[in-house]
Amino acid sequence: MSLWVDKHRPRVLDDLHYHAGLSARLRALAASGDFPHMLFYGPSGAGKKTRIACTLRELFGKGAEKLKIDQRVFMTPARRKLDVNVVQSNYHIEITPSEVGNYDRVVIQELLKEIAQTQQVDLSAKQRFKVVIINEADSLSRDAQAALRRTMEKYMSNMRIILCTNSTSKLIAPIKSRCLLVRVAAPTTEEMIDVLRHVGRKEGFDVPDKIAHEITEDANGNMRKAVLVLEALKMQSTDLDKPLTIAKPDWETYCHKVGDMIIQEQSPARVMEVRAKLYELLSHCIPPTIVLKTIAERVVQQVDESLKAEIMHWAAIYEVRMRIGNKKIYHLEAWVVKVMSLYKHLFYDINMTDFDD
Repeated sequence: MSLWVDKHRPRVLDDLHYHAGLSARLRALAASGDFPHMLFYGPSGAGKKTRIACTLRELFGKGAEKLKIDQRVFMTPARRKLDVNVVQSNYHIEITPSEVGNYDRVVIQELLKEIAQTQQVDLSAKQRFKVVIINEADSLSRDAQAALRRTMEKYMSNMRIILCTNSTSKLIAPIKSRCLLVRVAAPTTEEMIDVLRHVGRKEGFDVPDKIAHEITEDANGNMRKAVLVLEALKMQSTDLDKPLTIAKPDWETYCHKVGDMIIQEQSPARVMEVRAKLYELLSHCIPPTIVLKTIAERVVQQVDESLKAEIMHWAAIYEVRMRIGNKKIYHLEAWVVKVMSLYKHLFYDINMTDFDD
């Protein structure tokens, strides 16, 4: 039994509910004899991977849906073994090199070279090249991006690369210039409601307008989250007309608690308490950038207007440092101390002004 988000995921471009112009463009590219390297970018949950899968179906037919998962072992120059999960069909391969951190260059170089030097073995295939999908491309190190650029130039005849990322800002210019950029924007509220009603009809029930609007407001443009929440609410109560509460994920509630702790007290002891909470979040595989963003948004809701811009400014600075460095906790903790310092100075200045008056 699969989740609705997988069960009702569109398989072909014609079944996609929004961005019809983009679907027509992808269909035309797949039909042309000159399919380029591509870079899909847009917010999480907008449908990038779904559109990539539909494009592969358009390129290679149903065979692109017959997937298997392998675990490949790569060896670093220091003889360290790297285990990487690889999803593949006869026509494409999907990898997430950022899983191995700073060793992603090794994965990029070895795997892409191996694929690029082999010919397409299926003589009935519509295309004579294989496709490599690289997830979380914006998390690739500079060395990995440089290796990827060289591979894209050298093996264009046997291989096409599709990059999937939330933002293009962290990719080097030579990679972006060699790809066709495809922006997958977040769906509008009306488009999300249309998809929710479609899923509801497939499951044999109607989605009330009130519930649909509450779900889309909570999802904030994330279609995957909206469908998951709809399924959770349906499991919670068969009657969606009753008052229902959309539960927040545990990690989000935990981040909000950390934000509240920062505002309530600014002291070395509180920094140590916050550090323990941050370790807890990271140990449960919550991405540090998401942790920083969620806590910052919570803190900004509770501070004076004069502090909001500066808090987000420092959050952006420490996010950049976090991506460059190895120890994420150092930068998260440094941002927490900085926010405490800013907040305490503001509180002190306000009190001194009141005292002078």
